[in-house]
Amino acid sequence: MAFTRRRLLHGGALIAAAPAIKVLTGASAIEAAHAQAGSAGLKWRHALSLFGEVKYPEGFKHFDYVNPDAPKGGMARQIALGTFDNFNPAVAGVKGLIASGVALIYESLTTQSLDEVSTEYGALAESVGYPDDFSFVTHRLRAEAKWHDGKPVTPDDVIFSFNALKKHRPFYAAYYRHVVKAEKTGEREVTFTFDAPGNRELPQIVGQLMVLPKHWWEGTNEAGVKRDISATTLEPPLGSGAYRIKSFEAARSVTLERVKDYWGRDLNINVGQNNFDELRYEYFRDGTVALEAFKADQVDWRTENSAKNWATAYNFPAVKDGRVVLEEFPIRNAGVMQAFALNIRRDKFKDPRVRWALNFAFDFEEMNKQLFYGQYKRINSYFYGTELASSGLPEGRELEILETVRAEVPAEVFTTPYSNPVGGNPEAVRSNLREGMKLFKEAGYEVRDHKLVDSKTGAPFELELMSEDPSAERIMLFFKPSLERMGITATVRTVDTTQYENRMRSWDFDVVVNNWIESLSPGNEQREFWGSHAADMPGSRNVLGIKNPAVDKLIERVIFAKDRADLVAATKALDRVLLWNHYVVPQFSYPFHRTARWDRFGRPAEMPKYGVDAFPALWWYDADKAAKVGKRS
Repeated sequence: MAFTRRRLLHGGALIAAAPAIKVLTGASAIEAAHAQAGSAGLKWRHALSLFGEVKYPEGFKHFDYVNPDAPKGGMARQIALGTFDNFNPAVAGVKGLIASGVALIYESLTTQSLDEVSTEYGALAESVGYPDDFSFVTHRLRAEAKWHDGKPVTPDDVIFSFNALKKHRPFYAAYYRHVVKAEKTGEREVTFTFDAPGNRELPQIVGQLMVLPKHWWEGTNEAGVKRDISATTLEPPLGSGAYRIKSFEAARSVTLERVKDYWGRDLNINVGQNNFDELRYEYFRDGTVALEAFKADQVDWRTENSAKNWATAYNFPAVKDGRVVLEEFPIRNAGVMQAFALNIRRDKFKDPRVRWALNFAFDFEEMNKQLFYGQYKRINSYFYGTELASSGLPEGRELEILETVRAEVPAEVFTTPYSNPVGGNPEAVRSNLREGMKLFKEAGYEVRDHKLVDSKTGAPFELELMSEDPSAERIMLFFKPSLERMGITATVRTVDTTQYENRMRSWDFDVVVNNWIESLSPGNEQREFWGSHAADMPGSRNVLGIKNPAVDKLIERVIFAKDRADLVAATKALDRVLLWNHYVVPQFSYPFHRTARWDRFGRPAEMPKYGVDAFPALWWYDADKAAKVGKRS
C-alpha cells in the first residue's frame, strides 16, 4: 500500500486451489454481489483495515495521539527545495513541478490513522461497504462535505477524479489498474468495480483517491478560458480540505490559509489537527542557502538529511541558548531502498554481472567515515528497516513462494544470503575491485590502455552519474575514483530541477540516486515500482526499467496475500529476487528523522507510533514559547 498524502511522501497471490468463480464486470458484478449479499445488503464500515481489527470504534471522539484542545492560530514557515510551476495534481510528476502543500487543499475518501498499520477511517466518505470476495467497494459520501465555494461534494466529483488521475498520472494508472469502473449507485454513493475478486487491498486504496471538483475543472477562469485538467496551471484551484492557497510568488513561495468554515473541522478524524492559520513554503534552489535562511530565522522548521550538517552545522547561538531545538524522531512507519539506480533500459546495464561489478566499486565504509561521521548503516533490502526485509536463506512459506519461480530467478536466491561487499581498508578495497573486474571480464569486457572496453567492439564503458542535488553530487564524486580504478570513464553532472525532471521522464540517464519509500503493507504500488507494465511509462516509479516475469508474479503474490503472514512471506520473496538481480547499488540509511525548529510550537506529549514528526498536522503555534524566542526575522 502506497503512502497517502497524509502519510510522510505508494493465498500467496492468485490462489491456484481456489474454487472456480465466474468473473463479472461493471453493473453485472455489482448486481450479482448485491444479490449474493441478500436483503441486508452490504455491511457498512466506518473504517477499513487490511488485516485485523480497527482500533477506534464508530463514533470515537478523536485519535489518541492528538491534543484535542490544541489552540488555533499562528504561522509555520517551511523549506521547499527547487522550484514550482504547477498547482494541478492531476499531472504532477508528468508535467511541470507541483507546488508544496497543494495536497492539503483536498480531501480523500478516507484518511489513515497514525497509530495503526494500514487502517483508514472515513473522511469524505462516512462509510464504506464491500462484499466478502472484494469484487467491488461502495463509498457513501457525507452529506455535509462541501467545496470551498459551498457546493456539495458529489459522486460525479469522485468519478471525474478517478478517471482524470488514472488517465493523466502513471502512478494512478498502475495503482488502480484493476479498478475497471467508477459509477454512481446512489444519491451519495460511488461504487468502484474491480476486474477480479480477491484483491483485499483495493477497497482500501480506492479510499486514498484525492477528490477534485468536476464543476471547477470543467468551468472557465476569470479570463473566460476553459480550464484543462491535462495541463499545468498556476491558478489556485478549488478544494474541499482544511486549507486553501492564499497567495504565491511563482517559483519562490506558496502560502496556505486555514479555511475557517471548513466543513470537516469538527470530524473526529480532524480534532486536534490543522491548527495553524497559515502554512508558508519558502523555495530555495540550494540546500546550503536554505540552511543559512533557517539560521537567520527566515523559516521555522527544517528537516536535515545531511549527516555532515547534523554533526557540524548546528552550533550557532540560537541552538546553544535553546531558541532552536534539535530533535530526532524514530522512523517506524516505512522502509526504504536508497541507491545508485541503474537504467537497465540501456544495453550497458543488461548483464547483471555488470551491475553487480559496480557494487564492488562502492566503498561505503570509507565514505561513511569520511563524509557521514559514521552515522549510517548500509542498506541490504528493498524494505530496509521493516519486518518485511529478507535475510538469511528462504524457508517456510517464503521458500514455497520462491519455488514457483525457481527457473526464472538467479540460483543465489536459494543458496546464498544476500550481502553487500564490505570495504573500509586497502586490502578489502583491492579484493573488491578484483572481484568486480572478474565480473566485468565474464560479461565481455577487458582493460586496454587503462580503459575498460567491450572486448568485441572496443567501445569504452562510460557512465554519467546525474543529480539535481549537490548533496548527492558529493556522494557521486566519492564513488567516481573507484569506478575510474576499474577503467570506467565516469562523469558527474549536476543539472537544474527542470532538466532533471525532463530527462527522468524520458529515461535519459545512466545512473541517478533514487529512493523508494515502502509502507508496512506493500501492495498495488509495487506494480509501479518494479512491474513490467510501468517500465516504459513516462513519470512512473519504475526508474530502473525492470521487465522481469518473475518479479511480476511475485508482485501479484504480494497484492493477493490472504493474511499478514502471507504478505510478509511474499514481500520477502520479492525483496530477495530484486536484490539478486543487482538492479541497484544500495546506499545507506538512518533510522531517525532529524529535525530543527525555532521553538515556537507545541506538540502532543506522545507522538503517534507511525507518524514520524507529524509536522505540521499535529503541532500548534505556542504564543508563550514564541514570545521567549523573539520576533521572527
